[in-house]
Amino acid sequence: MKITTWNVNSLKVRLPQVLKWLESNPVDVLCIQETKLTDDKFPQAEIEAAGYHVAFTGQKTYNGVAILSKHPLSDVQKNNPQFEDEQQRIIAATINGMRIICAYVPNGQAPDSDKFQYKLRWLASLKNWVQEEMQRYPQLAILGDYNIAPEDRDVHDPAAWVGMNLVSPEERAALQALLDLGLTDSFRQFEQAEKSFSWWDYRALGFRLNKGVRIDHILLSAPLAQRCSACGIDKVPRKWEQPSDHAPVTATLD
Repeated sequence: MKITTWNVNSLKVRLPQVLKWLESNPVDVLCIQETKLTDDKFPQAEIEAAGYHVAFTGQKTYNGVAILSKHPLSDVQKNNPQFEDEQQRIIAATINGMRIICAYVPNGQAPDSDKFQYKLRWLASLKNWVQEEMQRYPQLAILGDYNIAPEDRDVHDPAAWVGMNLVSPEERAALQALLDLGLTDSFRQFEQAEKSFSWWDYRALGFRLNKGVRIDHILLSAPLAQRCSACGIDKVPRKWEQPSDHAPVTATLD
Protein backbone atom coordinates (compact mmCIF):
# COMPACT_ATOMS: atom_id res chain seq x y z
CA MET A 1 0.00 0.00 0.00
CA LYS A 2 1.43 3.36 -1.04
CA ILE A 3 0.45 6.65 0.59
CA THR A 4 1.56 10.03 -0.73
CA THR A 5 1.52 13.67 0.30
CA TRP A 6 1.79 16.49 -2.23
CA ASN A 7 1.26 20.22 -1.89
CA VAL A 8 -0.01 20.99 -5.39
CA ASN A 9 -0.12 24.80 -4.96
CA SER A 10 -3.50 25.22 -6.74
CA LEU A 11 -5.44 22.19 -7.93
CA LYS A 12 -7.11 24.30 -10.60
CA VAL A 13 -3.72 24.85 -12.20
CA ARG A 14 -2.20 21.49 -11.34
CA LEU A 15 -5.09 19.03 -11.92
CA PRO A 16 -3.65 17.77 -15.24
CA GLN A 17 -0.33 17.14 -13.50
CA VAL A 18 -1.99 15.30 -10.61
CA LEU A 19 -3.90 13.05 -13.00
CA LYS A 20 -0.77 12.47 -15.10
CA TRP A 21 1.24 11.58 -12.01
CA LEU A 22 -1.44 9.22 -10.70
CA GLU A 23 -1.56 7.44 -14.04
CA SER A 24 2.13 6.61 -13.70
CA ASN A 25 2.02 6.27 -9.91
CA PRO A 26 -1.34 4.70 -8.97
CA VAL A 27 -0.86 5.12 -5.23
CA ASP A 28 -3.57 3.94 -2.84
CA VAL A 29 -3.87 7.26 -1.02
CA LEU A 30 -2.90 10.77 -2.10
CA CYS A 31 -3.19 13.65 0.37
CA ILE A 32 -3.02 17.03 -1.31
CA GLN A 33 -2.66 20.48 0.19
CA GLU A 34 -3.25 24.01 -1.09
CA THR A 35 -6.10 23.09 -3.41
CA LYS A 36 -7.11 26.76 -3.27
CA LEU A 37 -10.67 25.92 -4.36
CA THR A 38 -14.09 26.34 -2.80
CA ASP A 39 -15.93 23.04 -2.50
CA ASP A 40 -18.28 23.83 -5.38
CA LYS A 41 -15.26 24.24 -7.69
CA PHE A 42 -13.51 21.03 -6.64
CA PRO A 43 -12.95 18.67 -9.62
CA GLN A 44 -14.64 15.69 -7.98
CA ALA A 45 -15.89 14.16 -11.23
CA GLU A 46 -12.46 14.16 -12.86
CA ILE A 47 -10.84 12.56 -9.81
CA GLU A 48 -13.54 9.91 -9.49
CA ALA A 49 -13.19 9.18 -13.21
CA ALA A 50 -9.52 8.42 -12.52
CA GLY A 51 -10.62 5.71 -10.08
CA TYR A 52 -10.41 7.53 -6.75
CA HIS A 53 -12.81 8.20 -3.92
CA VAL A 54 -12.28 11.70 -2.55
CA ALA A 55 -12.98 13.84 0.51
CA PHE A 56 -12.15 17.54 0.52
CA THR A 57 -12.62 20.86 2.22
CA GLY A 58 -11.54 24.17 0.76
CA GLN A 59 -11.80 27.90 0.49
CA LYS A 60 -11.18 30.54 -2.12
CA THR A 61 -7.58 31.48 -3.01
CA TYR A 62 -5.87 29.92 0.02
CA ASN A 63 -5.37 26.60 1.82
CA GLY A 64 -7.69 23.65 1.08
CA VAL A 65 -6.96 19.93 1.57
CA ALA A 66 -8.17 16.66 0.09
CA ILE A 67 -7.73 12.91 0.43
CA LEU A 68 -7.88 10.77 -2.72
CA SER A 69 -8.18 7.02 -2.13
CA LYS A 70 -8.49 3.87 -4.21
CA HIS A 71 -10.49 2.47 -1.30
CA PRO A 72 -13.71 3.78 0.30
CA LEU A 73 -13.41 6.49 2.94
CA SER A 74 -15.37 6.58 6.19
CA ASP A 75 -15.59 8.75 9.32
CA VAL A 76 -14.53 11.87 7.44
CA GLN A 77 -13.57 14.76 9.72
CA LYS A 78 -13.06 18.28 8.43
CA ASN A 79 -10.74 20.44 10.52
CA ASN A 80 -9.50 19.87 14.05
CA PRO A 81 -12.58 19.70 16.32
CA GLN A 82 -10.49 21.14 19.17
CA PHE A 83 -9.36 24.24 17.26
CA GLU A 84 -11.83 26.78 15.90
CA ASP A 85 -10.41 27.92 12.59
CA GLU A 86 -11.88 29.45 9.45
CA GLN A 87 -8.89 28.25 7.45
CA GLN A 88 -9.37 24.86 5.80
CA ARG A 89 -6.21 22.99 6.71
CA ILE A 90 -7.16 19.50 7.90
CA ILE A 91 -9.19 16.60 6.63
CA ALA A 92 -9.15 13.07 8.05
CA ALA A 93 -10.70 9.77 7.01
CA THR A 94 -10.51 6.07 7.82
CA ILE A 95 -9.31 3.86 4.97
CA ASN A 96 -9.07 0.08 5.38
CA GLY A 97 -8.85 0.48 9.16
CA MET A 98 -6.10 3.09 8.90
CA ARG A 99 -6.69 6.68 10.04
CA ILE A 100 -5.33 9.14 7.48
CA ILE A 101 -4.93 12.81 8.43
CA CYS A 102 -4.08 15.28 5.68
CA ALA A 103 -2.66 18.48 7.15
CA TYR A 104 -1.49 21.81 5.81
CA VAL A 105 0.37 23.44 8.68
CA PRO A 106 0.39 27.27 8.69
CA ASN A 107 3.51 28.83 7.21
CA GLY A 108 4.05 31.22 10.11
CA GLN A 109 5.58 34.01 8.00
CA ALA A 110 8.27 35.10 10.51
CA PRO A 111 9.13 34.32 14.15
CA ASP A 112 8.16 37.83 15.27
CA SER A 113 4.74 37.80 13.59
CA ASP A 114 1.20 37.10 14.78
CA LYS A 115 1.01 34.37 12.12
CA PHE A 116 3.89 32.58 13.83
CA GLN A 117 2.02 32.53 17.13
CA TYR A 118 -1.04 31.21 15.30
CA LYS A 119 1.16 28.44 13.85
CA LEU A 120 2.38 27.41 17.30
CA ARG A 121 -1.16 27.40 18.73
CA TRP A 122 -2.35 25.40 15.72
CA LEU A 123 0.41 22.82 16.19
CA ALA A 124 -0.20 22.51 19.93
CA SER A 125 -3.88 21.82 19.31
CA LEU A 126 -3.02 19.37 16.54
CA LYS A 127 -0.86 17.42 18.96
CA ASN A 128 -3.66 17.22 21.53
CA TRP A 129 -6.17 16.04 18.94
CA VAL A 130 -3.79 13.50 17.38
CA GLN A 131 -3.09 12.07 20.81
CA GLU A 132 -6.80 11.32 21.15
CA GLU A 133 -7.06 10.01 17.60
CA MET A 134 -4.18 7.57 18.21
CA GLN A 135 -6.11 6.03 21.08
CA ARG A 136 -9.06 5.41 18.76
CA TYR A 137 -6.97 4.48 15.73
CA PRO A 138 -3.68 2.68 16.52
CA GLN A 139 -2.91 2.62 12.78
CA LEU A 140 -2.59 6.35 12.06
CA ALA A 141 -0.67 8.44 9.55
CA ILE A 142 -0.38 12.23 9.27
CA LEU A 143 0.61 13.32 5.79
CA GLY A 144 1.14 16.89 4.75
CA ASP A 145 3.06 20.07 4.29
CA TYR A 146 4.30 20.79 7.81
CA ASN A 147 6.20 23.98 6.90
CA ILE A 148 8.93 22.76 9.27
CA ALA A 149 12.35 21.40 8.38
CA PRO A 150 13.08 19.02 11.29
CA GLU A 151 16.88 19.24 11.26
CA ASP A 152 19.69 21.23 9.69
CA ARG A 153 20.29 18.42 7.19
CA ASP A 154 16.79 19.16 5.87
CA VAL A 155 17.89 22.64 4.73
CA HIS A 156 20.19 23.40 1.80
CA ASP A 157 22.17 26.05 3.73
CA PRO A 158 21.49 26.01 7.48
CA ALA A 159 23.65 29.08 8.11
CA ALA A 160 21.56 31.13 5.69
CA TRP A 161 18.36 30.07 7.45
CA VAL A 162 19.32 30.95 11.01
CA GLY A 163 16.58 33.00 12.68
CA MET A 164 14.10 32.32 9.91
CA ASN A 165 10.72 30.70 9.71
CA LEU A 166 10.49 26.89 9.10
CA VAL A 167 13.63 26.15 11.12
CA SER A 168 13.12 27.98 14.42
CA PRO A 169 13.63 26.08 17.69
CA GLU A 170 9.96 26.67 18.58
CA GLU A 171 8.68 25.07 15.37
CA ARG A 172 11.06 22.15 15.58
CA ALA A 173 10.04 21.59 19.20
CA ALA A 174 6.38 21.55 18.17
CA LEU A 175 7.11 18.93 15.53
CA GLN A 176 9.11 16.91 18.03
CA ALA A 177 6.15 17.01 20.43
CA LEU A 178 4.09 15.30 17.71
CA LEU A 179 6.79 12.68 17.22
CA ASP A 180 6.97 12.13 20.96
CA LEU A 181 3.39 10.83 20.85
CA GLY A 182 4.87 7.73 19.26
CA LEU A 183 5.02 8.83 15.64
CA THR A 184 7.91 8.22 13.25
CA ASP A 185 9.20 10.37 10.38
CA SER A 186 8.96 7.67 7.70
CA PHE A 187 11.56 9.34 5.47
CA ARG A 188 14.23 9.01 8.16
CA GLN A 189 13.56 5.31 8.67
CA PHE A 190 15.75 4.71 5.64
CA GLU A 191 19.12 5.76 4.30
CA GLN A 192 18.61 8.79 2.09
CA ALA A 193 20.79 10.82 -0.23
CA GLU A 194 22.29 13.98 1.24
CA LYS A 195 20.45 17.20 0.46
CA SER A 196 17.09 15.51 -0.10
CA PHE A 197 14.39 18.18 -0.22
CA SER A 198 10.68 18.42 -1.04
CA TRP A 199 10.27 22.17 -1.69
CA TRP A 200 12.28 24.61 -3.78
CA ASP A 201 11.62 28.31 -4.30
CA TYR A 202 10.52 29.29 -7.80
CA ARG A 203 13.00 32.17 -7.65
CA ALA A 204 16.79 32.27 -8.05
CA LEU A 205 17.01 28.87 -9.79
CA GLY A 206 16.03 27.23 -6.52
CA PHE A 207 15.29 23.81 -8.00
CA ARG A 208 18.10 23.76 -10.54
CA LEU A 209 20.64 24.58 -7.81
CA ASN A 210 18.87 22.30 -5.30
CA LYS A 211 18.37 25.13 -2.84
CA GLY A 212 15.53 23.40 -1.09
CA VAL A 213 14.12 22.33 2.25
CA ARG A 214 12.36 19.16 3.38
CA ILE A 215 9.04 20.26 4.84
CA ASP A 216 6.63 17.63 3.48
CA HIS A 217 6.41 14.66 5.83
CA ILE A 218 4.60 11.38 6.45
CA LEU A 219 4.44 10.60 10.18
CA LEU A 220 3.43 7.06 11.09
CA SER A 221 2.20 5.47 14.32
CA ALA A 222 4.24 2.50 15.55
CA PRO A 223 2.14 -0.25 13.88
CA LEU A 224 2.45 1.51 10.51
CA ALA A 225 6.13 2.41 10.97
CA GLN A 226 6.84 -1.28 11.49
CA ARG A 227 5.15 -2.01 8.16
CA CYS A 228 6.91 0.80 6.28
CA SER A 229 9.39 -0.60 3.75
CA ALA A 230 10.31 2.56 1.84
CA CYS A 231 9.85 6.32 1.69
CA GLY A 232 11.06 8.66 -1.02
CA ILE A 233 10.64 12.02 -2.76
CA ASP A 234 9.69 12.10 -6.46
CA LYS A 235 11.38 15.12 -8.01
CA VAL A 236 10.11 14.38 -11.53
CA PRO A 237 6.92 16.51 -11.36
CA ARG A 238 9.02 19.48 -10.18
CA LYS A 239 10.69 19.40 -13.62
CA TRP A 240 7.41 19.67 -15.52
CA GLU A 241 6.12 22.87 -17.07
CA GLN A 242 4.28 25.07 -14.55
CA PRO A 243 5.08 22.78 -11.63
CA SER A 244 4.12 23.01 -8.00
CA ASP A 245 7.03 24.20 -5.89
CA HIS A 246 6.64 20.95 -3.86
CA ALA A 247 7.38 17.35 -4.86
CA PRO A 248 5.32 14.29 -3.87
CA VAL A 249 6.54 12.18 -0.95
CA THR A 250 5.49 8.52 -0.86
CA ALA A 251 5.69 5.88 1.86
CA THR A 252 5.22 2.17 1.11
CA LEU A 253 3.49 0.00 3.69
CA ASP A 254 3.77 -3.79 3.45
